Amino acid sequence: MITYIKESVEELRNNVTLPSRAESSNLMVIVAVFSIIFALATWGVDTIFSELITIYFNTLIN
Repeated sequence: MITYIKESVEELRNNVTLPSRAESSNLMVIVAVFSIIFALATWGVDTIFSELITIYFNTLIN
């Protein structure tokens, strides 16, 4: 386990490069926009299914 941790830390130090600050900011904006779009799509589908289920049970009861 100790060897694995040491090798992981060494890999991070030698082989991983972080993006620049500007690139990180651009990627953050892209992720935020897609997260908002996905949340709105999920909300829309949930609202539609909720309405359909309400209509279905109201017609079943009446």
